[in-house]
Amino acid sequence: MRLAWVPLLLLVIHSSTPAADWPQWMGPNRDGTWTETGIVKMFPPGGPPKLWSVPIHGGYSGPAVAAGRVFVHDYERIAGDATNNPALQNALQGFECVHCFDGKTGEKLWQHRYDCPYRISYPCGPRCTPTVEDGRVYTLGAMGNLHCYDCATGKLHWSKDLKQSHQARTPTWGFAGHPLIHKDQLICLVGGAQKSLLVAFNRKTGEELWRALETSVSDGPGYCSPSIVSVGGKEQLILWESRAIHGLDPATGKEYWSIPLIPKYGMSIMSPRFHDNRLFAGGIGGASVCIKLDPGRPLAEVEWKGDAETGLCPVNVTPIVADGVMYGFCQSGILRAVKLATGQRLWNTFQPLTREEKDEDYRGVGSGTAFIVKNADHYYLFAETGELLIAQMTPEKYTEIDRVPLIRPTGEAFGRRVVWSHPAFADRCIFVRNDAELACYSLAAAP
Repeated sequence: MRLAWVPLLLLVIHSSTPAADWPQWMGPNRDGTWTETGIVKMFPPGGPPKLWSVPIHGGYSGPAVAAGRVFVHDYERIAGDATNNPALQNALQGFECVHCFDGKTGEKLWQHRYDCPYRISYPCGPRCTPTVEDGRVYTLGAMGNLHCYDCATGKLHWSKDLKQSHQARTPTWGFAGHPLIHKDQLICLVGGAQKSLLVAFNRKTGEELWRALETSVSDGPGYCSPSIVSVGGKEQLILWESRAIHGLDPATGKEYWSIPLIPKYGMSIMSPRFHDNRLFAGGIGGASVCIKLDPGRPLAEVEWKGDAETGLCPVNVTPIVADGVMYGFCQSGILRAVKLATGQRLWNTFQPLTREEKDEDYRGVGSGTAFIVKNADHYYLFAETGELLIAQMTPEKYTEIDRVPLIRPTGEAFGRRVVWSHPAFADRCIFVRNDAELACYSLAAAP
């Protein structure tokens, strides 16, 4: 009888403690850091309590959590072949939908559904996590539909179809750069004509404030999410597009510097990681570079370039940095620890995705994906297998503590089942989704 009360007890504890939000991709600061305390360091018998789940449709878009509400974006396919093929841009008929749920109960509070024919590769649904700020939620769909809603009511404040407003061409794998809020701006990777690769909108009205950079005709805009760094007390807007990494003035879009970095297939995906005046970016095909930013002037120079022995080559996962060490997944699905200052590889392991060690040349989990979040001295990895892992990672080694299956991998990639959606960590819970459901599990530690 006592065991039957455990989920209820944890729910009461969860409900009576202050909530922490996860209002955008990779958390409040887009750095994969979760600052809540009172989090479980090992799963209880039977796994973490499932508080609720609700049905949804397809998508790679992660959930966002703010002020007790959960926002998620999905795609309801009506017609068309959705089989994944990197060389094929599928034509589908269906609807994109933005949902708002109560974070404690899963009750649906509102939704906004709009017609959205698809013509993209890997067409299961939207890519971009909703971005929440100041009572508004911003969403960008896979075909370039940009919307601003009222969080409380779902009222549509403004919208744009980037294909029409900026003559943007839909990238092969859809619009995937998570919009960035900076002061009163909503900064988006658009990939449009007339130097509108990157565009800043007034986040309240949708009015264009500035545009910057030419879009590559052959490789498109890439898939990177813009970010802001502070160097020598001065802010810089950072973007890696399909040909180069750029540093810009976030107020005007004026370019400060540019350094070439060309991945295969235009797949500039990860958001460059910043630490100690250094920026790192890397991607498919072995392209990677570490850039040193001048602390006195908005200038940059190459510090080192990655090769077969150094650096990282991520695909779906942006690495995180802790104490000068990057932890991230390379294209082969191997997890590496890399010293940011030099590119030196400290250790590597396939264990998060394969459960066992493999030789370094193993290729069984190409584009292998596990999303990494740091909480104090522990790391929480949500693997493409639908499992949540608890681990410790240091410059010396990877130590797995526990793992538990949370959600069924409903997607497909290279002949295996996967779930490629970044979870949200908020209110001492994890919020995970696949192509069939959104679920909430308590990660609150027992008192």
